[in-house]
Amino acid sequence: MRPYFIIISLILIISGIYLTYIDIQWAWSFVFIVPLILLGLYDSFQRPNNVWRNFPWVGHLKSIFVDSREMAQDWFLENDREGRPFNWVQREIIYKRADDVSQEDPFGTQFNYYKPGYEWFLHSAAPLQHDDEDIRISVGGPDCKQPYSSSILNVSAMSFGSISKNATMALNGGAKLGNFASNTGEGGLTEYHLHYGGDLVFQFGTAYFGCRDGNGNFDEKLFAETSQHPNVKMVEMKISQGAKPGYGAVLPGLKNTPEIAKIRCVTPYETIISPAGHTTFKTPVELMYFVKKMRDLSNGKPIGFKFCIGQPYEFLAICKAMIKTGIMPDFITIDGGEGGTGAAPFDSLNWVGTPAEEALVYAHDALTGFDLKKHIKLFVGGKVISGFHIVKYLALGADACYSARGMMFALGCVQALQCNENTCPSGVTTMNPKLEHGLNPEDKKVKVMNFHHNTIKAVKDMVGAGGLTSTKGLNRKYIAKRVSANKIQTLDQVFPYPETGCLLTNTYPERWAKDMAMADPDNFHPTDWDFVEMEQSELQPQLQ
Repeated sequence: MRPYFIIISLILIISGIYLTYIDIQWAWSFVFIVPLILLGLYDSFQRPNNVWRNFPWVGHLKSIFVDSREMAQDWFLENDREGRPFNWVQREIIYKRADDVSQEDPFGTQFNYYKPGYEWFLHSAAPLQHDDEDIRISVGGPDCKQPYSSSILNVSAMSFGSISKNATMALNGGAKLGNFASNTGEGGLTEYHLHYGGDLVFQFGTAYFGCRDGNGNFDEKLFAETSQHPNVKMVEMKISQGAKPGYGAVLPGLKNTPEIAKIRCVTPYETIISPAGHTTFKTPVELMYFVKKMRDLSNGKPIGFKFCIGQPYEFLAICKAMIKTGIMPDFITIDGGEGGTGAAPFDSLNWVGTPAEEALVYAHDALTGFDLKKHIKLFVGGKVISGFHIVKYLALGADACYSARGMMFALGCVQALQCNENTCPSGVTTMNPKLEHGLNPEDKKVKVMNFHHNTIKAVKDMVGAGGLTSTKGLNRKYIAKRVSANKIQTLDQVFPYPETGCLLTNTYPERWAKDMAMADPDNFHPTDWDFVEMEQSELQPQLQ
């Protein structure tokens, strides 16, 4: 037991006795002295915490500082460009756009143009002025009976349960006001998604929440009922998510309230981990037949799937399955490994999943190589918060973007990084009624609309600065990248375009050959795992 603890305890006891002797009213001091001594005794004899055991009382300061470390850094210590995953400069522009106030900054850029990896847009000496109309695309392939006119920026998938009911209502309300869509996330369609009547993308995942029978299997009748709702404009099946690809979704028990449990047909307050994979299909060809089933059950609405690319040959296998069956999704959502989540395993969050930029390029070029891109729209998500992010992704091959954390900042998120603890101070990612009360949907739906409107305006301004009449003219040559200290390339040099239909021939471009040889429409895994004649290094897929 530490000498300082014994000395201070004796001083406290003697002082309390002395003061009580002088005046009996001082006896109340023992209300503080006794618990303080008991805490020190507990610290001295407990075993799990080394610091508390060695330094009774004082050791608790470490815990206090650790618990408040992220908030203190965020609010007091970090400079404007250091914050992670989003720095203050990035968050401030979202707050300004959500508040619809002046978005101009003085003096000059705070970013380092000479840092390798820095990217910029190549403007024109003959810029154009754009009108104030929204930019939209039509989603729906040859077999779609109800195409959807989608904004190029929509609310990414966030389930009720991952975010609060007030946040869910505010996002849908903002979508209604701004004429864009919000994605339900895989937690099912709820009354909160329908509260304001905004357009919806109904998403489900491996647990089939929202279209699930009592045994956890896909329920065709319930899916048909949900997907045919007039507010549901598109259907998206989540195969994998960028922040946790290959893992099931996680709903922490603290956030699994009785209301959430009833919606998802699970037990309240238990941590729910969805299965890692789907049970409705096991091969790329089966995936395509399931796409057709969903299209039929939804009465011909746009059907797509969300996918984080891992092994490249698996995406090629899906493309081969489209060719083999003649069935295609209407859209594919590419989710980057840097995408957000309410909760994910540490290793998955940081080291699993291809980044959005490389994944998007690979998906676009593969679809182009199979001459399928003309029928399929590509959505992309992964830290989309600014007009430049949208312009860059459109230039790389996307047709539209999703934003989750950008929309959360518009709701008032302060990046407290407590999404999985049910203690979100801004009421966005908590099921605690006392905390979610702070988020007023009537106010925040306007901020969501403002953020969307001002970000789209930024896109139009940038496209006009490039001398283009529309976003359809964007391509990779409009984005420059400093690839090293003394070398600059445009993205069409970094990611060369393939020839349309080049993967339909018997002779593939060299960079596609190995993955094409391994891609099997009847099996997500290679047809031959041995490849004994090849060096292991040759088998590593190269995303270019």
